[in-house]
Amino acid sequence: MDNVIVKKFGGTSLTDLNRVANLIKKDVEKGCNVVVVVSAVAGFTDQMAFQARQISSLSRRQDLSEYDVMLSAGEQISCGLLAITLQSIGVNAKSWLAWQLPIITDDLYSESKIKTIGIDHLKRSFAEGYTVAIIAGFQGIHDDRITTFGRGGSDISAVAFAVVFNVKVCEIFTDIDGIYTADPKIVPRAYKLKSISYNEMLEMSSSGAKILHNRSVQLAMKHNIKVHVLSTFKEVEGTSVLHKKDVLERYLITGITCSTNEALVTFTNLANTLRILKDMTEANIKVDIIHGSSLVISELDIDLMKALLNGKESYVINSNVAKISIIGIGVMSNTEVMHCTLKVLSEKKIEMLAITASETKISIIVQRECAETLVRDLHSELICGTR
Repeated sequence: MDNVIVKKFGGTSLTDLNRVANLIKKDVEKGCNVVVVVSAVAGFTDQMAFQARQISSLSRRQDLSEYDVMLSAGEQISCGLLAITLQSIGVNAKSWLAWQLPIITDDLYSESKIKTIGIDHLKRSFAEGYTVAIIAGFQGIHDDRITTFGRGGSDISAVAFAVVFNVKVCEIFTDIDGIYTADPKIVPRAYKLKSISYNEMLEMSSSGAKILHNRSVQLAMKHNIKVHVLSTFKEVEGTSVLHKKDVLERYLITGITCSTNEALVTFTNLANTLRILKDMTEANIKVDIIHGSSLVISELDIDLMKALLNGKESYVINSNVAKISIIGIGVMSNTEVMHCTLKVLSEKKIEMLAITASETKISIIVQRECAETLVRDLHSELICGTR
C-alpha cells in the first residue's frame, strides 16, 4: 500500500481531540489511509504509575506484568475517544489494540521489545472502507499478557508501523513545534533545529530530552525512517531526524539537556565492583555513569538497588542530583568545549559529582538545585555565540 501515512499524537496533543481529528481528516481528504498511534492523555500514566508505586516496589516479574495491564489502559481510552471524534466529523475510523493485530513482544515487562506486528487486519480494514486505523501505542502482548515498551513507548510503536508499512516518514505530533537546542522552558533563547542526526537525537533522548524515545530513534536509524517532529497546535515547520550526511546545518554543539530522574550511588568500598555490576545487569538496573566509587542509575531503580544490595555493601544514595549533557559530534575532541564547561562550573562554584565523555556527549552530575542555572549558562557560552 503506497498511500499510507503514519502519525503519532502524544498525550498533550490529545487534550484537544477536535484539533487532532481535523489534522487527520486533511490527510483523508487527500486520498490517504492514515495509521494513527496514540498515547494516553497527559497525566494519566503518571498518576497510575504513582499509585502503583505506593503499593509495591515492582521488583517482582508478576508485579510488573500487572503494572503493564494498568499502564496500558490510558492508550485504550485515547483510541476509543479519537475514533468517536473522527466518526462525528464524517471520517470512517476504527480503533485497534495490541492483541487484535497482534503486536508480539518479548517477555520483558515494562521494557518489552517488538518481535512482530501483524497488519493483515489493518489492510483488510482499509479495503473495507475504513480510512483511519487508530492504534494504542506503547503496548504489545506476550503469551496473552499485555506488555509495555517503557515510558514514551508510543514513539516506538509509531516508527515500528512505519517500518512494517514501508513508509519512509513518520510524523510525531506534540505540544512543541520541533526539537530545540535546550528545553525552552529552561532556556527561553533556545534555538529550534531544522534537522538533527539520528546519533545526536539518540544522545539527547537518552540524556533527558523528552521528545522521542531513544529506542524509536534506534529503530528509525536502522530502517532509514525520517522522523518529523511537529506541533499539533501550530502550522509551522518542525524538525527532521535523519542521517548525519543529510543534515544541512552543522554546529559543534547540537543541544544541552537536563535530566532530574537520576540517583548517585556511592560505595565506601568498591572491592566487589564487578560482582555488583553483574548483579545489577541481571536485575535489569541500567548504569549510566561509573565515576570512581560512584554509579549513576535511574531514580526509578532506587528500590530495586536497595533490595539487591540488602545490607551486603556500605553505600549512600543521593537522589537530589541532575545530569547535564552537552550533545554534539566531536565534543570530546574539541578541548575548547571542555575548557568552557569547566570554566562555567568554576565561576558559578558548582560542584561536579561525576563526569563522563564520548565523541558525541559530555555528561556531568551536579546537585539538582544547580541544574537549570548550569543549563542556561552553558547554553549562553557554548551555543548562543555560534548561531
